Amino acid sequence: MDSALLRINNISGHMTRSCPMRREFGGQQFQQQGTAWSLINSGPCVGRASPIKVLVTGAAGQIAYSLIFMIASGQMFGPYQPIQLHLLDIPKMADALKGVSMEIQDGAYPLVHSVLCSTDVQSAFTGVHVALLVGAFPRGPGMQRKDLLKVNVSIFKEQGEALGKYASRDVKVLVVGNPANTNALVALTKASELPPQNFSALTRLDQNRAASMVSDKVGVNVDNVSNVIIWGNHSLTQVPDVTHAIINNYPAAGLTSPALSTINDDKWVSESFMPLVQNRGAAVIAARKLSSAASAANAIVGHMRDWLMGTKQGEIVSMAVISDGSYNVPKGLIFSFPVTCRNGEWSIVQGLKISQSIQQKIDITTKELQEEKETAFSFL
Repeated sequence: MDSALLRINNISGHMTRSCPMRREFGGQQFQQQGTAWSLINSGPCVGRASPIKVLVTGAAGQIAYSLIFMIASGQMFGPYQPIQLHLLDIPKMADALKGVSMEIQDGAYPLVHSVLCSTDVQSAFTGVHVALLVGAFPRGPGMQRKDLLKVNVSIFKEQGEALGKYASRDVKVLVVGNPANTNALVALTKASELPPQNFSALTRLDQNRAASMVSDKVGVNVDNVSNVIIWGNHSLTQVPDVTHAIINNYPAAGLTSPALSTINDDKWVSESFMPLVQNRGAAVIAARKLSSAASAANAIVGHMRDWLMGTKQGEIVSMAVISDGSYNVPKGLIFSFPVTCRNGEWSIVQGLKISQSIQQKIDITTKELQEEKETAFSFL
């Protein structure tokens, strides 16, 4: 029950609580500015909202089994936005998909207006406003990265084409299936009818892992840690960066401290923190013999909630998005940057100082992404 309340409290920071939208801080009242995407009903007094169509691929899989019910309960789009679920998986998972649909029905979620289960790409992608591309071909024992890229290029080529042909013109796309950055780039390339800014890949899980490790090190609640940045690829070359992170309400309520000086342990940051974040996925697999699922679903929810509902004032989050040349990252790569979000649009945070050590690591992850792009595009 406590964890459920915490999740609702997290959402409530993005929600309108009363009519009209007016809040009071320090004795001063102001008219709240809307920050949510135009398709999202973020308040109880806007009128009857139209459902948005939400696609989940790999819908009978591990991550989706946690994710779908979080969406259904309002954790992604809030308690005022109805949804129509489009669930897609491969034909051999059709029976499992029916079971998921039964559980959604048995959950009696008021926000779920309908559920479409399909193994057909066209029917699943038609008219969707949000596309969560979770499914991908996993890397097997002895499989070379080039072979993994080749298989996934075929999957995300088809899905990119389907987005271009059948999805809503303002669809927001999040690629989760690995290699996520390059899969997102393939989908974006094959959906040339859609704005490239509508595509992203997930690095929020890495951000969450990093923030949690910082909170443990400092001895505060993870909610007190903000503005941890993940640069680059969702891979072992990712760059977890606490240079600009802050600890809120520390050392006392109302105070803010830089994370780096609060940690005060450069050796821990470089020799423990960074490799622990980079290798956390493998550590989870080693411990439970399965990859991250619930934590990945939670990260997906956080990524989309901030993108569509808007980030909080002063908050930076990490999203892998199309590079515009910021921080000397070559244009056209899907690269994890620090961003803020408003009205359904993300903006790369500019002007952050990058240390020589972090820059060297950014160069390495950039090179990896360039090599992945070259390999992937050879299969298109």
